[in-house]
Amino acid sequence: MQIAKDAGMKYLVFTTKHHDGFCMFDSALTDYKITNSPFKRDIVKELADACHKGGLKLGFYYSQPDWHHPAYRTENHARYIEYLHSQIRELCTNYGRVDIIFFDGLGGKAEDWDSENLFRIVRQLQPHVIINNRAGITGDYDTPEQRIGKFQTDRAWETCMTICRQWAWKPNDETKSLKECIDTLVKVAGGDGNFLFNVGPMPTGEIEPRQAARLKEMGDWLRRYGQSIYGTHGGPFAPTPLSVTTHKDNHIYVHILDWRGNTITFPAIQKKIVASSMLTGGTATVRQTEGAIEIFVPKAHQQELDTIVVLELDGPAAEVKPAVAKL
Repeated sequence: MQIAKDAGMKYLVFTTKHHDGFCMFDSALTDYKITNSPFKRDIVKELADACHKGGLKLGFYYSQPDWHHPAYRTENHARYIEYLHSQIRELCTNYGRVDIIFFDGLGGKAEDWDSENLFRIVRQLQPHVIINNRAGITGDYDTPEQRIGKFQTDRAWETCMTICRQWAWKPNDETKSLKECIDTLVKVAGGDGNFLFNVGPMPTGEIEPRQAARLKEMGDWLRRYGQSIYGTHGGPFAPTPLSVTTHKDNHIYVHILDWRGNTITFPAIQKKIVASSMLTGGTATVRQTEGAIEIFVPKAHQQELDTIVVLELDGPAAEVKPAVAKL
């Protein structure tokens, strides 16, 4: 939990059961669970307690497919649906407040899981919860996987992506560079999404030190520049390969991730820019005309990770119509 907080994370989603059917919680419905293993303890409870104590939002991943249950995808599949619903009832009853339910249906349809009643159970027990879109029902938000979602401001979405190449821990797996991690985080925010960044614990249950170190680097960056990410919305300018923007109140945060020279140009907006500054240090010259916005940053003040220019407007940035920057 401390690693997550040091990384700047605000919520956590834990795999309570994956496709193999093994339960990481003390379910009363099966013996195929962690409390029957040499570990013996209910890690979901320990994690939930730590999450609540640490002030992070808590989410549960749960796979509807179950390769271990004898009734799954057989003529007795109705028995499996009853088991699935009962396990979700356990997760939503025994671990305090749950903020997110992340289903993972491998292309299944709503009738495969009786999802209408499944959602009803979740919402009755945890009325404030948000549910993703992987149970054959639209749910509350979209979940692009291992890719950055599209610029989408009319419906919530969350990119889920691995810090290495695969979801589970693997010795000597290739870790994303800090530049890749920051670029992804910023591009997700600029598209108006959230970022669910996966780490797979080692067999000891620990987060691999090099992954923990990378997460801490991201947290260090967010402590300096998080105002341009936390609580913002994407846009008003649509993302490009070179830049994205986020906004909050009367401010637009221009994130320039790659430079082609010293100037970047954006379309004209309906608001007047009354002030500008560099969140990442240095100076920028901002020129607003009826036809465009030009931002000039000398090479000495261009950052390798992300150069952030703050534009203060004479009114709410949310009222600016989305537009595309010129490369």
